[in-house]
Amino acid sequence: MGSIEGYKVVENNFTVTVMKEEVVAAVLPLQEHWLPLSNLDLLLPPLDVGVFFCYDKPAATVTSVVGALKKGLAEALVSFYALAGELVTNSSGEPELLCNNRGVDFVEAEADVELKSLDLYNPDDSIEGKLVPKKKYGVLAVQATFLECGGLVVACSFDHRIADAYSANKFLVSWAQLAQSAQPTKPTIHTLSSRPCFRRSLLSPRRPGRFHPSIDRIFVPVSDLPPPKEPNAESESDPVISRIYYITADELNHIQSLANSDSNVDVNAVKRTKLESFCAFLWKMVAASAKGKGVITKMGIVVDGRMRLSNGRDKQKASLLGSYFGNVLSIPFGQKLARELTEKSLSRVADKVHEFLEEAKTEEHFLGLIDWVEAHRPGGGVARIYCGGGDGEEEEGPAFVVSSGQTFPEEKVDFGWGRPVFGSYHFPWGGDAGYVMPMPSPAGKGDWVVYMHLRRGQLEKIESEAGRVFRRLTWDYLVH
Repeated sequence: MGSIEGYKVVENNFTVTVMKEEVVAAVLPLQEHWLPLSNLDLLLPPLDVGVFFCYDKPAATVTSVVGALKKGLAEALVSFYALAGELVTNSSGEPELLCNNRGVDFVEAEADVELKSLDLYNPDDSIEGKLVPKKKYGVLAVQATFLECGGLVVACSFDHRIADAYSANKFLVSWAQLAQSAQPTKPTIHTLSSRPCFRRSLLSPRRPGRFHPSIDRIFVPVSDLPPPKEPNAESESDPVISRIYYITADELNHIQSLANSDSNVDVNAVKRTKLESFCAFLWKMVAASAKGKGVITKMGIVVDGRMRLSNGRDKQKASLLGSYFGNVLSIPFGQKLARELTEKSLSRVADKVHEFLEEAKTEEHFLGLIDWVEAHRPGGGVARIYCGGGDGEEEEGPAFVVSSGQTFPEEKVDFGWGRPVFGSYHFPWGGDAGYVMPMPSPAGKGDWVVYMHLRRGQLEKIESEAGRVFRRLTWDYLVH
């Protein structure tokens, strides 16, 4: 296919020059066919998710780096053929994937900035619209940006309706493995460690279907959605912005210790995990930033259903679900008055987190969710936390979702010139609800890096009262 060359984007003290745009298709011809979205895919609105990786001076020429990236991508698209397709609306008004090997838009760019000058704490200025590509066509876009210092940023945007983070991680690792074989200094031929599975029958609804009433509390049919809210002065003065922090292992251990410290907790009870403890701590902080203590504050946590649907009984099904490519997610949430969250101990809030999280960590929950979507087709539904509603009639307050990124494969995304010095998801999705993604830190030692997309006032409150915990990400931290 053709390519476009030569234009500039000047933003925030550095210039990004697009050197070349082209389309990379699968290296082998693929028979055109339709791939339906699963019922769980239909719970996702049209959102794009970004991810980027920073590399310090690859020991290779620009030509060989770009060649390896494109060659590896073309080979990966043979197995991950869904990413080379297009989403089309079918006769029922639902999205469906046309696997036509349309290909992936690939952008080669240069930026007159050094890697260590990128303000990673503020990705809205340093990353958004510059180093992570805007997806215009298809379901995946890729950008390789060479920096003034010789560093490199490899980034992509993908349609969330096609893949969750688990699936995207599988693709990224496979792409890196195949790109390594294209490196002159890495002559070893790599095979994929895990091939994707697109067997939609794994998520087929039951006949007859059934679901617990709790599903109606967590999800809402698209047909019942309220009209979009009009922008108001408060939301414009307190916009949702992105920040990246790091949290040391010592602080995480301390938070977990506090979450398990209540003397009334049964000594034989299961201890609260680091994620549950972190979520409880953050929920209290967001509640403390609420303008009215009588408003409802909501927090959701993304749960992956792959392990739950296999339930440990069927090893073959467990293997297939382990490589399943698509969305297998639920987003249970809790809601409490901001006043109650600020007054309760961390351990009591952690109990509430554990309570609502447990209700979605079962096989029956996910089977019921699949059946629930089937009962509301065409149209499907969406997670209620993103659009308001729920129990009670109190005034709606802040809401946010935490998605655990502990399987983020940063150390495995080595295209042939070493592991990245930093990587992160980037998800400024544009809605009113916040989004938080904790990931393992590249510095190791049990530290976390946390991408946070919350209102400016919430982040200011967190920094002022918990700056010891949420520390601004700087290159000084990454290089030591």
